[in-house]
Amino acid sequence: MRRVLPSLPSLTVFEASARHGSFTRAAEELNMSQSAVSKRIAALEDWLGTRLFERVRQRIVLTEAGAHYLSRIREALEIMEEATMETLAFRPGGVTLNIATLPSFGNHWLLPRIAAFTAQHPEISLNVTSRQWPFDMVQENIDAAIFYSASSWPGGPSDLLFGERMVPVARPGLIAPEDAAALDKLPLLHHRARPRDWQHWLEEGALNSTQAFRGSRFETFDMIIRGARHGLGVGLVPSFMAQEHVEAGELDRPFARSMRTPGSYFLVHPERKQQMGELAAFRDWLLAEASAWTGD
Repeated sequence: MRRVLPSLPSLTVFEASARHGSFTRAAEELNMSQSAVSKRIAALEDWLGTRLFERVRQRIVLTEAGAHYLSRIREALEIMEEATMETLAFRPGGVTLNIATLPSFGNHWLLPRIAAFTAQHPEISLNVTSRQWPFDMVQENIDAAIFYSASSWPGGPSDLLFGERMVPVARPGLIAPEDAAALDKLPLLHHRARPRDWQHWLEEGALNSTQAFRGSRFETFDMIIRGARHGLGVGLVPSFMAQEHVEAGELDRPFARSMRTPGSYFLVHPERKQQMGELAAFRDWLLAEASAWTGD
């Protein structure tokens, strides 16, 4: 059966024009003339029998039909691009595993270890993406994900990797060792998704918690670590993420005490992926790495 599809170049021109809100800028990106872009869009509108753009004060704006079309076409183009890149990277007998991980966990714990996995399994290529939970693993075609939670994932099989301990960190010289009084004056750096961590750490040490929510909030622990390195204040971060920076002299741990959080890191995957051989290999390797790790 013949598919009802316009030409791929027309769709590419449409997506670029909608993204830029300009035929001229789309033409520059695609190395075409502005006239050629306009003709492509006009031909696509004729083929569809509907207007995709309207001109408003020297700029182009998507019509309601155009906005709907863009949302679907953009997804399709991304899928085609991903499939093309996977095919270009294809090796006979090779497979690709799509892994999602929390950004800071991936940077500080997972990525430094991946070379060991690829050395053991050269036939498996890893596509590692950064994701904040929650997200749709099925819709995004994720084979497995690493996330932090107080309980296992209800949506499919999950494996406990390890728990987490939080430690204060600061730029060297910003705060004297065990100087709890200084915390009442210095800015505290918070993770946006964990607004009560500082309150809990202070209360566990029987310290003043009236100023526990003072300070700036950040999306990731990486941002908190970077902020602490540049003297923005005192951050509270997982100890394994701070370890390399402390050893390098970029951060101090001014307090010896750490705080166990109620959550842990888990490896999860959809039920339908259970029989994937490459996933089983990655799971076995990751659980062995987690078991062998002796970090705080």
